Amino acid sequence: MKRIFFYITTVGVLLLASAGCDYPPNPYIMRDVPADGMVSYPQKAPMRLLTDRAPQLETPLQVFKNDITPNEYFFVRWHLSQIVTRIDIDTFRLRVQGAVNTSLALSMDDLRTKFPADSMVALCICSGNSRSTFDPKVPGSQWGNGAMGNAMWKGVRLRDVLRMAGLKAGAVDVAFSGMDKPVLPGTAAYVKSLTTAHALDSNVLIAYEMNGEPIPMLNGFPLKLVVPGWYASYWVGALSNIDVTTEKYKGFWMEKAYRITKDPSMSEQPDKLAKETIPLTAIRLHSIFVDPYEGKEVKAGEPLAMEGLVFNDGSGIARVDISTDSGRTWNAATLNPEIDKYSWRRWKYSWTPASGSHHLCVRATDAKGYTQPDKQWNRSGYACGFIERITITAK
Repeated sequence: MKRIFFYITTVGVLLLASAGCDYPPNPYIMRDVPADGMVSYPQKAPMRLLTDRAPQLETPLQVFKNDITPNEYFFVRWHLSQIVTRIDIDTFRLRVQGAVNTSLALSMDDLRTKFPADSMVALCICSGNSRSTFDPKVPGSQWGNGAMGNAMWKGVRLRDVLRMAGLKAGAVDVAFSGMDKPVLPGTAAYVKSLTTAHALDSNVLIAYEMNGEPIPMLNGFPLKLVVPGWYASYWVGALSNIDVTTEKYKGFWMEKAYRITKDPSMSEQPDKLAKETIPLTAIRLHSIFVDPYEGKEVKAGEPLAMEGLVFNDGSGIARVDISTDSGRTWNAATLNPEIDKYSWRRWKYSWTPASGSHHLCVRATDAKGYTQPDKQWNRSGYACGFIERITITAK
């Protein structure tokens, strides 16, 4: 029997793994948080610490030179501070209940042997990614561009599990919850929902592998809901319960949190907030610089190989344009081939800078003809989709 014990402390994590009683726990040496905010958690390389209760870790920008984000650098985002501390994988069960013909309690072995496996490369991105670039500033974790990652997810199709349970007539929504818990009884459990139509889409997975390995504990071991094309708030980690309802699910994390203005621009004014909001769902078109980055010094008179990433909800990217003169003129970048429908896509552009400071911009246009706007703001700093601008110096 294999058990995994996982302990969170104020400034670090203690991971103890044992197989039966044959091996003693592995020691962990706690590290103080350095001035640059980079910390090392078990199963993780040094990453930027935003909060430690619950853990929020940001991926360093240069990791995004990889098309697939390594597990040890994949960003971490939890909502409730009591995350999973121990899992006996032999007794773990994924429970499917509610408006179904047959309630299920599926073991990990059941998921691997009773359903066909499926896999895809898909972008997982926090809805607050790039929040720190909003002006004026908004509350919330001040993510840079590192609250995202691209991974190969392997698991079973959610619809296959629901078909085994059998949806009753009148089933409306499917709600998902994990094993993380609130500290105070008045705090709402983290539950997200999909309509039954979306839940039966063949692209939605219950993943048990990430890049060919078990999902890291901090990323939702042993199971993670994968909802490609939608923000990571729906990608429930440490997934343990699936509840089918005959009415629209109205929990806090659907009715109060993760909501956005109904305006397609996903923008409002600080002094005139939108009165009506809707749940934030599909990933908005956005493009970023990976290299160069803000403040980088480069060599004047020599070709500069620029690259970055572009992504949206999977509906397709038509082009990416680069400006080296603060947006006055634009030139087309080269797009790498598509990795997978719901993956990010890499762009590249070569340019020879003269001596001095240069203000660079990147913008994308999707397959429907929509182009990123120059400005955007909303009260929560969600769904960043405005043109990214950086300044570099050539010497």
